[in-house]
Amino acid sequence: MSIYIPTRGDAFRLLKKYTTKEGLIKHALSVEAVMGHFAQRFNEDEEKWRVIGLVHDLDYEMFPEEHCHKCVELFKEHNWPEEYIRAVISHGFGICTDVKPETNLEKTLYAVDELTGLVASSALVRPSKSILDIKAKSVKKKFKDKRFAAGVDRQVITQGAEFLNMELSELITQVILGMRPAAKTIGLKGNL
Repeated sequence: MSIYIPTRGDAFRLLKKYTTKEGLIKHALSVEAVMGHFAQRFNEDEEKWRVIGLVHDLDYEMFPEEHCHKCVELFKEHNWPEEYIRAVISHGFGICTDVKPETNLEKTLYAVDELTGLVASSALVRPSKSILDIKAKSVKKKFKDKRFAAGVDRQVITQGAEFLNMELSELITQVILGMRPAAKTIGLKGNL
């Protein structure tokens, strides 16, 4: 019996089935872009990484109290591989699951999820409102200001950088670079 390997199209249709809020869709597209960027860096399967990035918050809008738990049922209904399901669940490590990120894919998803939100928020307060001219230095400054984007869990970002053995500045730089090709799609092209 062959194993079903979800495509990007499959992932996007599933995302749209359970996610209607524009902000959550833009977040999913941001994480997808960054996961693709890191897959290239690590010489991994870019399609798989992008697909997982796209659906990582599949249950968040409709089942917020069951985040990273309800998605297991949703993925299984659609015959998704266990490896994909585990990767998605692991991004909630220490927050809503005890599934620790083990693989490069899982560690990357864990590290970039919250950070894409901080980077996007940092870009939106710039005069250009763009991801295309932001530098890690300005995001790091916002990272230190706990009142800015207060919902972003800085501890998760720090732990994610440690999981990847990356300096925080380098992780921020790579997330920015990963988001840039998707600038228009995620609403961060700004007025440049």
